[in-house]
Amino acid sequence: MNKPIRTMAVVCLTLFLALLLNVTYVQYWQAESLSSLSEHPDNVRVRDAEFSRERGSILVRGQAVAESVPSDDAYQFQRQYPRPLQFAHLAGFFSRDSGLGGVEASQNSILSGSDSRLFGYRVVDLADNEQPRGGSVTLTIDPAAQRAAYEGLAALGDDVQGAVVALEPSTGKVLAMVSSPRFDPNRLSSHDFSAASDYRNQLLDAPRRPLDNRAIEEALPPGSVFKLVTAAAALESGDYEPDTQVDGRASLDLPQTSTTLPNLGGGSCGGDTVSLTRALEVSCNVAFGSIGLDLGAEALREQSQKFGFDTRTFEDLDDALTRQAVSTIGDPDEPQTALSAIGQSNVVATPLQMAMVAAGIANDGVVRRPYLVDEILSPKLETLERTDPEDMPDQPAMSPENARDLREMMVSVVDNGTGTTAQIDGVDVGGKTGTAQSAPDRPPYAWFVSFAPADTPSVAVAVLVQDAGVERNQISGSGLAAPIARAVMQAVIG
Repeated sequence: MNKPIRTMAVVCLTLFLALLLNVTYVQYWQAESLSSLSEHPDNVRVRDAEFSRERGSILVRGQAVAESVPSDDAYQFQRQYPRPLQFAHLAGFFSRDSGLGGVEASQNSILSGSDSRLFGYRVVDLADNEQPRGGSVTLTIDPAAQRAAYEGLAALGDDVQGAVVALEPSTGKVLAMVSSPRFDPNRLSSHDFSAASDYRNQLLDAPRRPLDNRAIEEALPPGSVFKLVTAAAALESGDYEPDTQVDGRASLDLPQTSTTLPNLGGGSCGGDTVSLTRALEVSCNVAFGSIGLDLGAEALREQSQKFGFDTRTFEDLDDALTRQAVSTIGDPDEPQTALSAIGQSNVVATPLQMAMVAAGIANDGVVRRPYLVDEILSPKLETLERTDPEDMPDQPAMSPENARDLREMMVSVVDNGTGTTAQIDGVDVGGKTGTAQSAPDRPPYAWFVSFAPADTPSVAVAVLVQDAGVERNQISGSGLAAPIARAVMQAVIG
């Protein structure tokens, strides 16, 4: 009689312990996930509770670019964006029915107050019978650089498609990131839910995709700005120096084909042979196509990967992990290798990736991992976590000596070559123009990458103008993109 009772007691105790463990697991380990609006957007109770909570602010140099203010309705707080168009793709949006975007999404647990790092603050709020408050996030953005990037793209027109990225070479801090076309996060976050939904549908149906952050999502042929990667590979091979003579003729016979690779305009680059520096100054297709054939596809691929190609490099925005197109040069055959060396064929890159190339050259050949979130703050604005700079894998991308040589070559591009529109009085600027061919029925893409000051670079910039609505013969990296880069560099260096 005692044995069945003991057995039943053991079974009941086991079930009780299992229940206790499950409750502990759900309430402690899964609490953050289950209460997350970004992970469970259809959980109405969680959604409404979080929408009614006072979220922390997103700050740039102490000024809010996203904040919660008291509202007169049942939701208690309204999310507002004081500079909505300028920071739309960074701050993102916080809506009841359309989800979250940007830093609002990637840092939602901190901003909403549900993060485990805020557990002690939640206990205090509970003891004081107060609603939990969110922590805040500070961004690495330089306000002057962000404004210059925004105004530079805006000056090209409301419907321009393009992006600007500025990095601090020594740390990887994102100093500016702007994408166009823009959207208004205030309209998405409105408590007029019908109007917010209509606006969301309007954005999703727009052919120019204003919700996309082109700085990290748009991977396009970089054209001649990729010649920096080819030049880096050439210098690193040990077979080339800045004054090495390279092919400067009007065209290059592509192997295995009856096709030739011409220079832009059809003429030579100044002679049958020119120096590598001169080839970069005038963006000589024949020279760099010939160098690509000499080095081979594997050398180009290895060099590009050292600059961050084929790697997920950026995790501070929600789209970066889920939708960012991967920068790559593919696996070209010989003719494609020559075209890859000038940034065409299978080569694609995001503006962020090309900014990393410029930043790596500027930083003595070491590429830093880019980051946007500088500090995580408590509801009392105490620092909980600070981002430390870190190198990308497989560093350095270049030796310091070769990086110095390439910097001097890029300065010569701005002083004597195709990049003169990026010149800044009293400051040595390094840069490279690019005009990448796209489909036959649409204009080419205008690129420009640069850094300044050349001796101690504090900013590296990449500008992409994908479509500015102008005639084909008006599109060039020097004409459209370089003036924007110059304005951003001036904003940073003062």
